[in-house]
Amino acid sequence: MEIKTYKSSFDYSYTLGAFPTIELLRHQKDKVIKVLIHSTFTNQNVLDEIYNLIPNNLIEYNDKLINKLSDKENVYIVGIFKKYTSKLNPTEDHILMDNPSNMGNVGTIMRSSLGFEIKNFGITKPGVDYFNPKVIRASMGAIFSLNIETFDSIDDYSNKYNKHTQYKFMLKAKKSLRECSFDKDLVTLVFGNEATGIADKYLDDNALIIRHSNNIDSLNVTNAVSIALYEYHEKRSK
Repeated sequence: MEIKTYKSSFDYSYTLGAFPTIELLRHQKDKVIKVLIHSTFTNQNVLDEIYNLIPNNLIEYNDKLINKLSDKENVYIVGIFKKYTSKLNPTEDHILMDNPSNMGNVGTIMRSSLGFEIKNFGITKPGVDYFNPKVIRASMGAIFSLNIETFDSIDDYSNKYNKHTQYKFMLKAKKSLRECSFDKDLVTLVFGNEATGIADKYLDDNALIIRHSNNIDSLNVTNAVSIALYEYHEKRSK
């Protein structure tokens, strides 16, 4: 097959860099189409792991194609894989991103989510294409350890996973993150779009706010998610 510069309509995507590629091979190697290696790449430990994880016929040295796909970035390893679908685990906690629009933010949040042990990641439409290589690279390959499912709206998610207690992070919330014990059986942390947040119609008694000084009007969503995840993880661990 001819590999072209990524478009969302493709049934394949690719990883840019050694670390996310290794994560792809460790966790989704049955989806791998090919791994490209640049002729100047000399890290023997990485090469040994690649050759141990997949058959030799899936490995190709191709400087020209790597340069084309990486858009002039310093990339020496590219993993090409078939896109796949998954479902959230109904017996575990979730994160839900409502229509996220920034690919770098989504990838960074995926990495934080995995780091604080939430492995189920929901996205409402028309949120970013989570298989875009920019998302994958920002996640540092964490995406390959997550269950990811898309929904038409928060309501669509709620109808399917109605046993989860949702904690929506909203600037109009009255309850502070510090006041929340996260003691429900199943928990979903919900975060809004970077620019618009979560619609006011979803404001309820479980909505949370991360209080900060008046020196800023709000937190960047990636910072807000990391703070929330830390607090969530500390309390759920106890």
